[in-house]
Order: sequence, then C-alpha cells, then structure tokens
Amino acid sequence: MSSGAAFHLPPAFPERAAWGTASKLRAWQQEALDRYLAADPRDFLAVATPGAGKTTYALRVATELLSRGVVQRVTVVAPTEHLKTQWADAAARVGISLDPKFSNSIGRHSEDYHGVAVTYAQVASRPSLHRELTTTRPTLVILDEIHHGGDSKSWGDGIREAFDSATRRLALTGTPFRSDSSPIPFVTYEMDAEGTLVSSSDYTYGYAEALRDGVVRPVLFMAYGGTMRWRTKMGDEISASLGEPMTKDAIAQAWRTALDPKGEWIASVLAAADKRLTEVRRGVEDAGGLVIASNQTQARSYAAQLRALTGEAPTVVLSDDAGASQRIEEFSTSTSRWMVAVRMVSEGVDVPRLAVGVYATSTSTPLFFAQAVGRFVRARRRGETASVFLPSVPVILDHAARLEEQRDHALNRTPDPDDVAAMWAEEQSLIDEANREAKAVGLEDGAFEALESEAHFDHVLFDKQQWGMHADVGSEDEQEYLGLPGLLEPDQVASLLRERQSKQSRRAPKDAAPAPLATHRALAAQRKELNKLVSAYARQKGYPHANVHLDLRRACGGPDLAAASSEQVAARIEKIRNWLVGRR
Repeated sequence: MSSGAAFHLPPAFPERAAWGTASKLRAWQQEALDRYLAADPRDFLAVATPGAGKTTYALRVATELLSRGVVQRVTVVAPTEHLKTQWADAAARVGISLDPKFSNSIGRHSEDYHGVAVTYAQVASRPSLHRELTTTRPTLVILDEIHHGGDSKSWGDGIREAFDSATRRLALTGTPFRSDSSPIPFVTYEMDAEGTLVSSSDYTYGYAEALRDGVVRPVLFMAYGGTMRWRTKMGDEISASLGEPMTKDAIAQAWRTALDPKGEWIASVLAAADKRLTEVRRGVEDAGGLVIASNQTQARSYAAQLRALTGEAPTVVLSDDAGASQRIEEFSTSTSRWMVAVRMVSEGVDVPRLAVGVYATSTSTPLFFAQAVGRFVRARRRGETASVFLPSVPVILDHAARLEEQRDHALNRTPDPDDVAAMWAEEQSLIDEANREAKAVGLEDGAFEALESEAHFDHVLFDKQQWGMHADVGSEDEQEYLGLPGLLEPDQVASLLRERQSKQSRRAPKDAAPAPLATHRALAAQRKELNKLVSAYARQKGYPHANVHLDLRRACGGPDLAAASSEQVAARIEKIRNWLVGRR
C-alpha cells in the first residue's frame, strides 16, 4: 500500500484557550517565539542550554503554525527511541498527537495523529519514505539536537533528502559545537572576522542567562583526585596522582584506573555522592542521582556497589531499547535513589528530579559533557542546586569551568592536530563503545592493568572559581562541602547557596491538573484490551489470532490494527465482546 494513501486530514486542532501549559512561556521562549513569527522563516535554528525548555518552545511554534493553517502535519526527529516517546507525551499536553511508534516497514499511522516522532537513524534508513510523508501535506519538521545531523554521512544525507521539501524546519540544539567539520543540514554558516565559517543561530539562550533567570539550577562540581597505580604493557608499575601535571597518556591511564570498579577511588566517590543525595533528600524527598558509566560492565559493577551501599537496587539502563525507555520512565516518576546508565540518559532525556550526578566515564568531548551535565540543571523550584562528582582530570575540569560559554560550529577552523583525530573518533564511536561489553574497564587495548586507586576530595568548582584543599574522603572538610547550607566559604557564594537551600526546603511544588493522556498511550491501551479479547475468543473457538483480527476488520472496516484509529479499535472491541457472549 502506498504510504501517502493511508494519510487523512489530522484531527481538529484546539483553539488557543485549550493550549494549556504551552500558553505560559518563559521570557526567553516568548522572545524566541516573537522573533520566529516576525521573521516567518522556512528554517530557524534555536540554541538553548539543556534544561531551558526547548521542547515547550518548539511545540508552541507548532501550535501557532497548525492553528494558522501554515502546516497540517508535524514530524519530530530525535536522537533516541526514548526521546520519541518523551516528545509525544509533551505534545499531547498541548493538543498535538504524535505517533512515536511509527514504523518504516508499515509506512503509515492512525488518522488520530497530527504527525510522527522518529529518530535520525530511522529517517536515514528510509529517507524516501519520509520525503513522501513530508510532501503529502504541508509539514513542520522539528529537528531535535540538530548537531546529530552531522554525526555520520548517512544521517546528514538522510535528513537532507527526507526534509528538503518541508514547508517549515525548526532546528533545536543545546550544544551546537562539534569537534569535526561535517556540515549540518539546514544550518546557516557565515564567515567570521577570522575568515572561519561558523554556524549562525537565529536565537541563542545560554547557560549563564538561564542561571541568571532562575530557569536552571547552579551546578556544583565536586572534583576528586587521588593516587593511582597501574602496570603498563611493558610490565612497568607506575604511580601518579590524579589531577597533578603529567603526560596525556599518563592522564588517560590514571583516569581509567580511577574508574576501575575494583579500585577504591570509584567506591569512595559513589559513597560521597550518596551522602550528598541523602542531604538533598532532607529537603526534596524524591531527589534522585545518576551515575554515567563508560560501558555495560562498569554500569553493572557500579550498580552492585550502590546496592550494597544503600540496600536499594538502582535502575540500570544499558541500551537504547524499549525496555530501557520504560525503566527511565519508571525511575522518573518514582522516589528511588539511583539510576546507573551508559549513554542513553546523557542527552535530552527529561528526569527533573535528578539532583546528584557522578561522571564516571572516560568520554571527554565537550558535547557529551555538556549534555551529561544538562541532565541535572533543570529547575523545578527556586533554591535548588545540582551536584556533579567528577575526577580531577584537566580536560573535564576545563569543560566544567567553561560550561556557560557559547561555542558555534566551525567548518573550516584549523583544529589542534594533537586532539582532533581522537575527539572525532570518540564522538563517532560513542554509542557502540558505550553499549558494548568490556572485559575490564577501559583496558580493552591491553595497554596497561589497573592495580589500585584511592580518592581524596580536591575542591568545589562553582561559577568558574574553585574552593577547597585536599581532604580525605569522609573528613570534616569534605562533609562541610557536601552539606548545605554553608557549602562554600566565600561570602557571596555561601550567601547565595544558603538562600537557595532555605527556599528549597520551604517551598513545595504546587498541585497541577492531571495531564491529558497522550494519544499513543490511549491507543496502546485500547490495542492491548483488544488483543486480550481476541486471545480469549481464539481460545474459545480454537481459531488462530490472525483469523480473528481479519474477521473483525471485515465486520467493522478500517485498516490493520497498527494503523487503526481509536474509534475503529473501539468498534472492534465492542464487536468482539458481543461475539464472546454469543451475539454476532
């Protein structure tokens, strides 16, 4: 069946009064919306720091274009499977129905939907299909984290082919920088004063601005050093202190030794982070923590250590699949303490209750670091702070200190020849490296063997400044930093943090009206109910399930179940209930 033939006019779009949460925008969102509507562009790039509310802004643009008749369909392209569901749920709250289960193999969806939510990989695998869907009706394409459009040639070429004919394209990103020079489709590049082609955004809202406005939490980076000992492939034993000057190779080996699950460094840091989480939960009962690991082996080991430490099994997310998405959702709505993840939660995934993080990965690109930290900065109420525990590694400390800086994507800037190859390779292989099994943490190449490690608390990094001296883990010096109020000694910072903590413990979130059930979730519940009834009827009559479904389609009309609307599924449910009691 032709994919275009299965599409119908989308359901009526709600009037402005029914927009709900999308009608109340933050100042930056309203400013960006006004700029968009005034420009009336075909392409628009909005750069906003993680946690600032890019989804809400994009959906408000979508509601405006749908209600004005500029577009009739919406396609959201996201980096991961889980983010498709997250977008569909957010869209449902403003009256837009998106299908996150859209399948390339089926090539169609229920007429209940205004559009679909798909991944970059999904588009790249069948760009011609998505081009056909885009040209069927005037379409707005929202490209979430557009920098993924240059992650590989197939992804960039795929979205270019699929959406070149789109009526409108809205590109979003929190990290528009990349360590390679692959051009990103639908992004404008302009020559700067130095003769370098750099990306040009139509609206930018940085971390510093969001922090000033109270849109995001301030992040306290808790840096830990310590003595590491390892054996090289030549059999030499080397001892060095993490955070002290050493060669790049030595830093990498000391870093990997610190992350070795058998060593004392990671055990001490996990214990300190859990202690910090306990302090936070005194004022915010549902506050949660996230450990970001390099691979599955590490993740399982860290989870086992946290379980022994807390008596509670952490949520473990190892890969980007349906089961992982459900585990993230369950953790997001629970009050459990810890989640341990490999990569999936590093970008875009919204778990607002995350307040404490452990950066227990050797991934060093600024893009990955910024996205990882972005999981902790979303503010739910005034006075909150976030704490991220990390190793005293120069490149990571530099990323932390420069978090508020804006980096444009440069196409022809001459890179550092010592760094670009490694950074490009790291970003290209990030997903595969993160989700593979490893025999030993960071030792896949057999370059050395981690022997032992210990940790000490170095300092707190806040607002580009450092406070604190070396202290043993668990000492009074460390506890002074881990507890709030009184976190930092400098008057202006200590005063700020005490004020935030006081407000945090006094203010409770306001009761909110229950969110409407997303179309994809309502349809899933209906299909589940129908399948149960079909199973019961098949057992009663001794018929194959497929034959029962075929009889229902003949009796009630409509497409197969995957593309049936809510009304059509409801009619089949009513019909088979009659069959079960003997009424045809």
